[in-house]
Amino acid sequence: MLTILAKRAGFSVSAIARHLGISQPTASGYLVDFDSTGGTCMFQPPRRKRKSDDPLLKDAVFSLLHEPPSLSGYNRTTWRMDDIQQALKNRGFSACGAVIHTIIKDAGFRWRAARVVLTSNDPHYREKLEHVQAILSNLNEDEKFFSIDEFGPFAIKMKAGRVLVTSDVQPTVPQWQKSKGWLIATAALELSTNQVTHFYSRAKNTAEMIRMAGVLLDENQMAKKLYLSWDAASWHMSKELLAFVKQHNSTCDGRLPILELAPLPASAQFLNVIESVYSGMARAIIHSSDYQSVKEAQDAIDRYFTERNEHYKLNPKRAGKKIWGLERTSVEFSGSNNCKDPAFR
Repeated sequence: MLTILAKRAGFSVSAIARHLGISQPTASGYLVDFDSTGGTCMFQPPRRKRKSDDPLLKDAVFSLLHEPPSLSGYNRTTWRMDDIQQALKNRGFSACGAVIHTIIKDAGFRWRAARVVLTSNDPHYREKLEHVQAILSNLNEDEKFFSIDEFGPFAIKMKAGRVLVTSDVQPTVPQWQKSKGWLIATAALELSTNQVTHFYSRAKNTAEMIRMAGVLLDENQMAKKLYLSWDAASWHMSKELLAFVKQHNSTCDGRLPILELAPLPASAQFLNVIESVYSGMARAIIHSSDYQSVKEAQDAIDRYFTERNEHYKLNPKRAGKKIWGLERTSVEFSGSNNCKDPAFR
C-alpha cells in the first residue's frame, strides 16, 4: 500500500523501490496489480498451486496403486506409504506422504479401502493391461471392444442420496423397509462408439455371459471381430464359456464376427470402463429413488441408457468426457482410472 500511496504522491518507481528496500520489478508489480484489480487482491495471500493437483503425479500414483507391490520389487501384498514414495521416485516423481495421502483422499478413497479396491493382486497385471491397451490402440473400424459387467443385485426400495432441502430439514430413509423386488442389470459398453447394450438377469452366471455374447453377435453382424472384456469373476472365464467361444469361432465361417476374450487382471474392477457408466447411472436414477415396483425401476434404467446412447450417436466420441457430467472418471481405458466409485452402491 505504501508503494501505491507514494506513486499517487508523485514519486518515481525507482525512488519508491530504493526507499522501501524492494526491487523495481516488485514495486512495478504492485502498481500493475492495483491498477488491474482495483486493489482487491493487494491484501490476499498469493495462491500456490498444490502439488497434489498435478495431473501427471495423480496418474502416476493411481497407476502404481493399481499394481501389486511385488511388481515394483516389494515383498508385500499391500502398499505402504514409504514404498509408494520410493516407487514414485524410481519413476521420476517426488512426493511426500502428505501429498500422496491428499491425492488418494481427494479421489474419495480411504487408505483401508484402497488396499481392497485400488490394488490388483494379479501377478500378470502388467501383461494383461498391456494386452488390452494394445488391442485398443490398434482397433479397426470393423472391430468392436466391449466392456461387460453386471450391476446388482440391488433391492427396489427407498434409497439414500443427496437432495436439495432447506436448512431445517433433515432427509431420512427408514432403516427397515420391505423390498419391492430386486434387479440385476447386465450391460456391455462398446468403447469406440460409447453405446450400451443391456438386459436384465436373474443370476450372475456363465449362461448370462453366453446370452450377452449372443446379443452382441446379433447386433454387430457386419463387424469382423468382437472383443469381450470383463473382470476375473469365475463365471466370466468358465470352461463352458470358453467352449462356447471356441465352437462359435470354428463354425461362424465368416458369416458372423469372431469372438476374442480380453480379460482384465484379477481384482481390477477399476479398469472395467463400464463401472464408470454404472456409477453415473446410480447417481442419476438410483440414489434418492423410491420406485414402487421392479417395472418402474427397469423403465428408469431403460430410459437412462436410451438417452445416453442417443447422446453419443449425435455426439460420437471414442473415449469421451464424463457422461452427462455424472460419471466420476472419463470413459476411457487407462491404468490410472478409478472407474468404480467407492460409494456408488
